[in-house]
Amino acid sequence: MSRPPLPPFTRETAAQKARMAEDAWNSRDPVRVSLAYTEDSRWRNRSEFLQGREAIVEFLTRKWAKEHDYRLIKDLWAFDQNRIAVRFQYEWHDDAGQWHRSYGNEQWEFDEHGLMRRREASINDVAIKQSERRFHWPAPGPRPADVAGLSENPL
Repeated sequence: MSRPPLPPFTRETAAQKARMAEDAWNSRDPVRVSLAYTEDSRWRNRSEFLQGREAIVEFLTRKWAKEHDYRLIKDLWAFDQNRIAVRFQYEWHDDAGQWHRSYGNEQWEFDEHGLMRRREASINDVAIKQSERRFHWPAPGPRPADVAGLSENPL
């Protein structure tokens, strides 16, 4: 299975890969998201360590059962050969209705087929008021073209 664009990445293809990941995660479909990763992909997500697509699907299923109305924006930070670094923000609310904005960085490593074989994510959550939300579009689904990315929406 191949998942273009393939490494080595250019600025354009690395940004395309980041946007494709953003769109997939905004679908909140764990199986769809998992198909971008190798069968034995290794993850560190906060303090949790995972390996393999089945573990990814289980993790994302738990995540989106807790993080309601999830909306994510990713922004290319750096790239080289088969590696990409992104920064991201996402907003969600818990069962009690408390909204959060989660800030983070991810480092990705891809195989020759364009599948991610390694993902390391560092994430911090900040409680926000509903009135402080920045990301408003119908969800689940991709961010519309007219909604600015992080480079247009400073921290």
